[in-house]
Amino acid sequence: MEFGDLFLSIFKIIAIIAYIYGLLWAMGFKQLWAKILGIVVAFGIVQLALNFKILNSFDSGLLFQACTITMVTLGLNLIYGFNGQFSLGQYAFYGIGAYTAADITYRWMNSDASGLTVVMVGVALSGLFIFITSKFLGRFRRTPVLSSFTLYLIGVVIAGVLAYFIGNALASFISPNIGKAAHPGPLRSEWVIQIVYFLAVVLAGALAAIVAFLFGLPVLSLGSDYFGIATLGFTIVANTLMINSDTILPFPEMKGGRGMIGIPKLTTWFWAFFFMVVIIIIMRNLLQSSTGRAILSVREDETASKAMGINIANNKLLAFVIGSFFAGIGGGVYAHYMAFLSPSTFDFLAGYNPLIIVVFGGLGSMTGTITASFGWLFFLEGMLRVLLGKMGTDAPSWRYVLYPIALLLLMLLRPQGLLGSVEWGFLKSPVFAPFKKKQDTSANSAAN
Repeated sequence: MEFGDLFLSIFKIIAIIAYIYGLLWAMGFKQLWAKILGIVVAFGIVQLALNFKILNSFDSGLLFQACTITMVTLGLNLIYGFNGQFSLGQYAFYGIGAYTAADITYRWMNSDASGLTVVMVGVALSGLFIFITSKFLGRFRRTPVLSSFTLYLIGVVIAGVLAYFIGNALASFISPNIGKAAHPGPLRSEWVIQIVYFLAVVLAGALAAIVAFLFGLPVLSLGSDYFGIATLGFTIVANTLMINSDTILPFPEMKGGRGMIGIPKLTTWFWAFFFMVVIIIIMRNLLQSSTGRAILSVREDETASKAMGINIANNKLLAFVIGSFFAGIGGGVYAHYMAFLSPSTFDFLAGYNPLIIVVFGGLGSMTGTITASFGWLFFLEGMLRVLLGKMGTDAPSWRYVLYPIALLLLMLLRPQGLLGSVEWGFLKSPVFAPFKKKQDTSANSAAN
């Protein structure tokens, strides 16, 4: 083992953590122009490093994967860390998002707009049916969960059938304008493809959220431990469908267990950075709103929350849906960076990864989750894999032995996680600022 490689790997981890701190610190500026400038500078630093090949292909790959895993783990932290619902299904929604977004762009690049139109119409109609059904059920008190679930499911199924026919009818008008690769049409221009990619990622997150809503509605009534087992079962079911997507499901282009190829590589640093920052902003603002306080209260004490008039079931479902939406977004970004999808990437064993990252960083800490996501990729897949690889061809597998040992030591020495409840910069709660100012004023008055 060369000490130069060890030093370089440690330096990369320190540098990436410093970068995260700088980004969160810049986003915490009070002036809007300063926030935007700080975000642009943070984006530009990495973009310049990529343009001038300061980051090699291996490091840039880790960076892109760290951005996607950050989105997934932030969603899980919202579900588990902030809402207290133990879930092992995050990678299932990650996979749903990845395959959905990949299929939309794959079909588009093959002169077929049906992927985009069917999913877009389906998401819109499903959202409309869910809204109408919720208003209808709001007229009744104490509707049984299974009755509500049945009505929602019927509505979504009807929306899916309508989306299939309406979406294919729209696609018949749009597809001829896409053209072939050899003879491109007006809808194959670069800026149109970028818009389709953006819509594909957002729709992938929305579809994951709809599936999470239907799954979570009956299952969230279970206790946290039983809910965890149910989500594990859902992950296995979703992975089985991915493996048989070309037989059980009507998607031959996904090629089942062989893996989906031909996905356009559209994820750039701009898009990975953009979606990650947007999710950080959404989650931070959600947690610091009255809705976020209600979500937190469910974790602390369900009985007390219910006594204060908080709807426990609705807040659990809201956290689960939003967390799954984040995972779907991450999956869409991941698919268009790797340009290849394998069902093994989203199996139930891989589904433990976001849970481990959340525990490492600290339950209920956004900063800990973001830092641990980047540190996990650069430590496990970066430093350990590179250093152990120099010892022999079989040595890299030992990182899966060293990593659990590190997790065990962390649980013994610092059970609250690396950062505990510490938040940096933009993620710090402003709740206590007026109170502190009042305290300072009172202290000065007393002194005078």
